[in-house]
Amino acid sequence: APEPDARDTFNRPSEPTRRPGRLVIGTDPTGEGRRPRDEIAPVITEPPRERTRDITDGYSRPSSRPGRVRRAPSSRGPSRALPSAISTGLVMLAAFIGATVWGPSAVMVIVVAVITLAAVEFFGKVTEKGYRPATVAGLLACVAAPLAAYWIGDAALPLVFSFGFLAASIGFLGASSVQSGPMPHVAITTMAMTWIGLMGSFAALMLRYSVSGTATVHAGTDTLFMVVVAVGANDIGALFVGSSAGRTPLREWVSPNKTVEGAVGGALATLIAVILVGSQNGTWDQMNEWILLSLVVAVMAPVGDLGESMCKRNLDVKDFGSLVAGHGGVLDRFDGFLFALPASYYLMLVLQPWA
Repeated sequence: APEPDARDTFNRPSEPTRRPGRLVIGTDPTGEGRRPRDEIAPVITEPPRERTRDITDGYSRPSSRPGRVRRAPSSRGPSRALPSAISTGLVMLAAFIGATVWGPSAVMVIVVAVITLAAVEFFGKVTEKGYRPATVAGLLACVAAPLAAYWIGDAALPLVFSFGFLAASIGFLGASSVQSGPMPHVAITTMAMTWIGLMGSFAALMLRYSVSGTATVHAGTDTLFMVVVAVGANDIGALFVGSSAGRTPLREWVSPNKTVEGAVGGALATLIAVILVGSQNGTWDQMNEWILLSLVVAVMAPVGDLGESMCKRNLDVKDFGSLVAGHGGVLDRFDGFLFALPASYYLMLVLQPWA
């Protein structure tokens, strides 16, 4: 049979459109009811979205509009219990000043105590959340690191953390099977050793410059005191400016209360405090040194604060502890210091402000 010409379809008269008959309630005009059940496509419904939990401010809805998220200024003021936070901060500052006057060995006692308590809080909280870190090996490494740095120097730190990692790994070799999860548990143990033990050891490396004879007698204590003042001023400035004028979150999913405006206010407060204290400091006594130290702290301290907030959000906790009244735990109070210490130490080595 000859193949139909496509042009014939245009010459044929079109058939009139037939309207379907009247629909009667209870009938099935589509014929779906007469089809086998296995031929009927299942109806897929999208499960309701769960609201994202915000452990710092209840529940928050995901933003429906892309782009930068801006929020209105908060009218509640600072969220911390300011009277207890201020009084606790003053007591800690007085204790640190007294230890500085006493000598670098007294300051080292405070440094080791802070690192030990922060490590205890960290291991306790991650264990509470289901991890099984090698707590003994991790704690020993965190405590041994600043002591080795103070007595021997930075050359001892690789040995400390190598032994710490070996001890954590060997401990999991005694497990009955891989179901014990050795990799994540060794990883979180190593995280604590690096974050708290290693980064905290830079305070001991600073203090070593007051006892090793490589610099003036007050170089180490003066440097650590400047860092303490700078980080404290940064935290206070960011708290007050951010609570009163903060609009643009630095990283909302990490901590919606930390804002760009607060970071700028903290940087200005850092510079002012460093200049005021530096004018009375026997080691850091030049304007260029004050500006560079303020810049380092203004960048690294907020990063350390955000890093700790990120870990807390991942663990779904508000604080790592409650030992420091008005501040949470020791790790919550000294998170900015842990990031600022290494950068400040190497700035000290480059500038050599005692020269």
